[in-house]
Amino acid sequence: MIVIKEAKTKKEMRVFADFPFQLYKHCPQYVPSFRSDEENIADPKKNPNLEDCEIRCFLAYKDGKLAGRVAGIIQKKYNKAAGRKCIRFSRFDCIDDAEVAAALIGAVEAFGREQGMDTIHGPWGFNDQDREGLLTYGFDRRATYCTNYNYPYYEKLIKDLGFADESEWLEYDFEIPDKVDERIARIADRLKDKFKVREVADDGPMRKLIKIYGRRAIALVNEAYASLDCYVAVEGKAVDSILDQFGTVINARYFSLLVNDKDEVVGMAVMLPSLCEAIKKSDGRLFPFGFVRVLKAIKHPKELEMALIAVRPDYQKTGINSLMISRIMENLIDDKIEKVESNPELVSNTAVQSQWSSMEKRVIKRRKCFTKSIAESAAAKEAAATE
Repeated sequence: MIVIKEAKTKKEMRVFADFPFQLYKHCPQYVPSFRSDEENIADPKKNPNLEDCEIRCFLAYKDGKLAGRVAGIIQKKYNKAAGRKCIRFSRFDCIDDAEVAAALIGAVEAFGREQGMDTIHGPWGFNDQDREGLLTYGFDRRATYCTNYNYPYYEKLIKDLGFADESEWLEYDFEIPDKVDERIARIADRLKDKFKVREVADDGPMRKLIKIYGRRAIALVNEAYASLDCYVAVEGKAVDSILDQFGTVINARYFSLLVNDKDEVVGMAVMLPSLCEAIKKSDGRLFPFGFVRVLKAIKHPKELEMALIAVRPDYQKTGINSLMISRIMENLIDDKIEKVESNPELVSNTAVQSQWSSMEKRVIKRRKCFTKSIAESAAAKEAAATE
């Protein structure tokens, strides 16, 4: 017997946040989110994304035992911009059981229909800064901090429910060279003068840079990524939340921010120190010891994750990305970084994939999002109305 229960109370949300820790307890590839973030995703006072979204969280019990969880998200800003009526499924985790999966996804579909939605797709988060995509290849590799890990059986569970492929991402492992390509360094010097751009990452601590350039940098990312699959612009209170995180987790040595002669932000690149081992050792808790481990990982990293690279549209295809790449590469080589791994890059986003073409790389993971219609047929509506 399967029972679906909506998680509403603080206690229920703690159960919601804790379930993946049970499911992946013996899985070395799994990297958790911070428990506190997951516990508070449905709290408007603590999750600024709810300014533009509605969410419901569900738990599945089989024969009285917790067997799965899922969240349904209606991203109103995306639906309005895209002219669609979509509900997203997110935080999908369950045992290898088709009936449990069907019950969880069915709860999200029912929520969507209740709100007038006609399509379900996912796993998508609140926006592109949230975890998204279902892992379909690379199950032997540890996840990054910014990505979900899931067991191989997930894809079959989803596809057996009638979903079709929607979007696909690639993730790469990069070969770190012994020195920066001299050709790239020469090009970077020429372009700096030609386009009158300057690097500001060395102008002060991250908190100072964020205060001056943070909102303009987020606006740049929104503009550069606007055409990507299901992209949602980061605006409003969510900007403050992201900038707070940036101020904490970015090490300026692996960060680049270019401005032109009008002090306009025209390019940004970020590699993040990997927090994976710090979070795993702390079991997803910041306190009492997690915060110390995270700070150590940020200040003295051994591994980096490529978070993003964005260039303002009118500066794209000029080569100014080489300025950012050259700076970050020089620092990671000097710091003897042992590993660099990308976060997901859309297969369709060839522009971003070409940005790091100077580094040898190989595909190590793939992930997908899926979609299907949940629109009720006229016959079904008529039958329901006569019952």
